[in-house]
Order: sequence, then structure tokens, then C-alpha cells
Amino acid sequence: MVRFQDFFLNVGHLPSNQPGVQMASRTFTEIPVLDLSLAEDGSTRSQLFDQLRHALVDVGFLYITNHGVPEQVLSDIIDVLPRLFALPSLVKEEVALANSPHFLGYSADGSETTAGKADRREQFEFATELEQTWSEDGPLYERLRGPNQWPSAYPSLRPIVESYISELTLLGERFLRLIAAALDLSSPESLFPFLSDQHRLKLVRYPPSPPTLPSNDLVQGVGPHKDSSGWWTFLLQASPPHVKGLQVLSDDGTWIDVPAIPGSFVVNIGQAFEVVTNGVCKATTHRVVLAPGSPERFSVPFFQGVRRSLTKKEATETLRDHFGRIKLQQQQGIDAGDGGNEIDSPFLKGKYDTWGESQLRTKIRSHRDVGRKFYGAVFDKYVNDDQ
Repeated sequence: MVRFQDFFLNVGHLPSNQPGVQMASRTFTEIPVLDLSLAEDGSTRSQLFDQLRHALVDVGFLYITNHGVPEQVLSDIIDVLPRLFALPSLVKEEVALANSPHFLGYSADGSETTAGKADRREQFEFATELEQTWSEDGPLYERLRGPNQWPSAYPSLRPIVESYISELTLLGERFLRLIAAALDLSSPESLFPFLSDQHRLKLVRYPPSPPTLPSNDLVQGVGPHKDSSGWWTFLLQASPPHVKGLQVLSDDGTWIDVPAIPGSFVVNIGQAFEVVTNGVCKATTHRVVLAPGSPERFSVPFFQGVRRSLTKKEATETLRDHFGRIKLQQQQGIDAGDGGNEIDSPFLKGKYDTWGESQLRTKIRSHRDVGRKFYGAVFDKYVNDDQ
């Protein structure tokens, strides 16, 4: 097995004054597919770790198969989607996100924007079921932690969603242990202290697109973005493979299709993980676009949560020594023209020192009705500061 430090020697991650060495490119033409069952056999574990390092450093996106989540759990969550989104509008509004100080619940089509343009999707947002424990003498961001809203007209939904969140929580932990091994971290659980006690799940429906569009344009399901709120994202593409939409941006400016592979998850790096690895493992820009005449599309992203009390100092220094070789590159400004060494993080660039407050600001700015209703004392500050 190639050790993590040696991997960077092989792919050229060294200071530019070394003769014959070039920076590795994050240009790619397809998303790697990793079979996690390779970890179960000592003769194939090194193969998996090599593949995982490539995905972490050079792509930021990957498929995983043979991941251990029971097929029944997957089929149950897929089966609820058509019925859930077919509920009457009044039933959906019963659990509107606007009712929740925890930003959990239903959002109608077009209620969110990305890159200044409305997203064509409706969604229900759930989380690990926890009681609200916030009190006025505690940090305000702790109010993000709290219970879900459940549609009264669909009582069988709750156990299916809770089972899915439980299984994805376990998958996320198994996956972090594999990452720790692939990156030569000192302990299988080196990454666990960064995790939140609450993870989030979205059940998403993209409506059918019109058969014709001006200039053959694409409908924006979700605009170009990096995942800013979670540690890692585990996406179940819940429509058949012919229903396309997800795309990932390669460094050469090409949008790469990420078609559904039945039984797999699409997994991608969140911006918090990029921060903790000092930019070695970068989050990758992605979007959902719908061609003219596309059928409705269902999607189930699970966002592994980041500890709300995490400070900038903890995030940047905990593993800094381990990634010191790459930090040296950044200090020496390797390939500065392509921005390859810059850590893309609103959290680091912002004025707030904890992950929780940074996320609270982002959510209030995205859902101003919730901000006005539950966070009036800080609403103006968060909405009007542009950091």
C-alpha cells in the first residue's frame, strides 16, 4: 500500500523548486466507483485505500457500493417519496420549515435560491430526532438542535425516516474510519471529535421540466455550489438511471454527469472537511440541472453534521501537523495562479468563531421568515453583515 505521504510524492504534491515536479490536477472525466467490501479482506484493503486517496485528493466525489446499508432500508425510503410529495398543500404547510426554530420541515418549490437564481425543487428536511435543550443562557446556535416536524396525515413516515437516518449515521462512521486509514491518521476515530450529535436529511423532489425551453436552456434544480453545512454528504439518487440531473465541475470547466447507479451512494466532501485537512481534500462544486422534457426526479441527501462548538482554531490546528507537507506548499504559493492552495471556506473567511454561529447566520439569511420569527435579536446583524 502506498502511504499517504508517499502518495503526494508520486503525484507531484511538492514545492515547485523540486526539479521535474508538477502539481496534480483536479481535472477528471468521471466519478470513481469504490467497492467498500474490499475493506473486509486484508488482501484488497490496500487497493481500496489507494482508490480512496485518489477520490479524496483529486476528485472530491465518489460512488460507494457494497456499503452495508440494508436494501430494505433503501427501498422503504424510495417508496415513501411519491406519496409524501403527493400530500395536499395544506398538509405540507402544517410542517412548513417556517414553523421551526431548528430549520426543519417543508419548503415549497422555488423557496430557495442558489447563485442568485430560484431552485426548482420542493423538500422536507429532517434530522436526528433530539429534544430541544437550548436555554437563554447558552449559545444561541444551540437552538439549531431540536425535534422534527412530522406530517400528521402520514404516520408511517416517521419510523422509515428514523431508520434511514440511523443506518446512514452508522455508514458515515464506518466511512470515516476508512478515510482515517487511507490518510494515515493516528486513530480510526481521529475524525469523530468533529462530528455533531445531529445529522440532517433532505427528501427532495424536482418537478418535471417543460418540453421546450428558450434557447434549449436547462432548468436549475440546484445552482452551482459546494456543500457548506456538513462534514460529508451521502446522496441516494432515488430515481431510475435514465433520470439525469446531477453534475460535478472538473477544474477544466467541464460539467461531468453523475448518473444514478442503483444501490449506490454518491459521496462528496463538505467544506468543513476541506478546512480540517488544510485544503488537501477539497470540496467540489456541483449542481442539478434538468433538460427540457425531464421527468420528475427524487433525491435523498444525508448531511453528516459538524459539531456546533467547533472553533476556527480547532478546525485549522488539530490535524495541521499531519498535513504539514501540503501546508508547506500553501505557504510557498505553489501554482498560486490557479487557486489550488486556497481553502474555500465561508467559515474561515467569516467573522464568527464557531461553526454553529456561522451556520446560524447562513440559515437565517437563507430563511428570513424563520429568522424574523425566532431570532429577532440577531436578525438584522446577520442579514446586514456581509462579512
